[in-house]
Order: sequence, then structure tokens, then C-alpha cells
Amino acid sequence: MTIERSGLSNRMSQTVVHGDTIYLAGQVGTGSDVTAQTVDMLSEVDRLLASVGSSKSHILSATIWIADMAHVSDMNAVWDDWIDPANPPALACVEARLVAPDYLVEVMIVAAKA
Repeated sequence: MTIERSGLSNRMSQTVVHGDTIYLAGQVGTGSDVTAQTVDMLSEVDRLLASVGSSKSHILSATIWIADMAHVSDMNAVWDDWIDPANPPALACVEARLVAPDYLVEVMIVAAKA
């Protein structure tokens, strides 16, 4: 099987497609709070999935890292409004120090092709 990569840098690919499985690099968003960053981050997930022929309805698993669990309910409110309720993925959410202090939330997605 071929492996297709896009959004390449010297360190990583934004998307990797192997067969019918899609892997997204960790995505973060911009904004002053976890709500704004989550909205922006999920918008980028939508864009990346569409670019490789998929959508949020085909997400198999998501791992979310949040800088402070005190804000998990704000992040969950955005996630719950965004995710396809008929096709929720396997999900993990953990508290972690992210790569830069301005980042409050990050998600990594594995999806299937549509």
C-alpha cells in the first residue's frame, strides 16, 4: 500500500494516509481562551479531513490534551457541539503541559476515508 503525506515539514506531516486510514498531526488553535482555541482547532481538523476525502463523521479516535483540567467543561461544550453525535469516536482526554504556554488544547485524530 502507498503512503500519502501532505503538509510536510522537515519534522512532520500534517496528514498521512495509509490505505483507508487517515492520521492527522496534533492540531492546536489560536485564541485567548480554551473555547476559542478549540473552535479554531476543530475548524482546522475539518479542513484537513476534507483535504484527504473524509469528515468528522469518519473519525475513529481522538486524543485531546488540555493544559488545565479546570477548563475541560469549556472544551467539552465546543467538542459536543462539533462532533457528529451519530458517529462519536473513541476518545481520550488528558491534562498535559503543551509545547508552548499559549496553547491550551491540542487534538490528534485518526479517521477513515469517507
